[in-house]
Amino acid sequence: MSGFDKVVSSFDEALAGLEDGMTIIAGGFGLCGIPEGSIAQIKKLGIRDLTVVSNNCGIHDFGLGLLLQDKQIRKMISSYVGENAEFEKQFLNGELEVELTPQGTLAEKIRAGGAGIPAFFTATGYGTPVGEGKEEREFNGRQYILEESIVGDFAIVRGWKADRFGNVIYRHTAQNFNPLAATAGKITVVEVEEIVEPGELEPDQIHTPGIYVDRLIQNTFEKRIEKCTLRKA
Repeated sequence: MSGFDKVVSSFDEALAGLEDGMTIIAGGFGLCGIPEGSIAQIKKLGIRDLTVVSNNCGIHDFGLGLLLQDKQIRKMISSYVGENAEFEKQFLNGELEVELTPQGTLAEKIRAGGAGIPAFFTATGYGTPVGEGKEEREFNGRQYILEESIVGDFAIVRGWKADRFGNVIYRHTAQNFNPLAATAGKITVVEVEEIVEPGELEPDQIHTPGIYVDRLIQNTFEKRIEKCTLRKA
């Protein structure tokens, strides 16, 4: 059993081997389902010159935005960046490289990377700045551009429950980019709220099979709400 046990006891162990200049794929959408512990550990380690692939970059004081505070991120590959003033500042000052990618294309770039597919054609972005400099082909009378897939040195992922073998279940909308990210890291680190023994999870409910998971750690989460909007009384 020990050979299949993915559980580690600390984030030092979970992120061991992460170095300056690496590429990290991060699950999450806004502040929903983000790997809070792994992000905090990266900040603590002071790893720099990172390329981070994520739907967005959190907010100025939470999520991946924490890594902008000390300018640990060199390049962001993202779909949406509108909630982070520090992100905007660093981009406009030339301190942060940004590769803005349509959301569906970003999801497919990660999925394809995890599936071992090096590139794919998509119509999204053709004839726009997104398609500049990319190979173009016509299929059935429609124009497409070639997009390269993404594989990260590390993938950092947030789940809800997992067994010790690394089989993971995500809860509700926290599925977002997490299942895709989990497949596309050379080393995949998953943090979850609860770890159970093998056999306790219903097989049909498992979203990420343990074959994709290298390191698993239990964590508690703040689960901050990005925007709390209440109906007026």
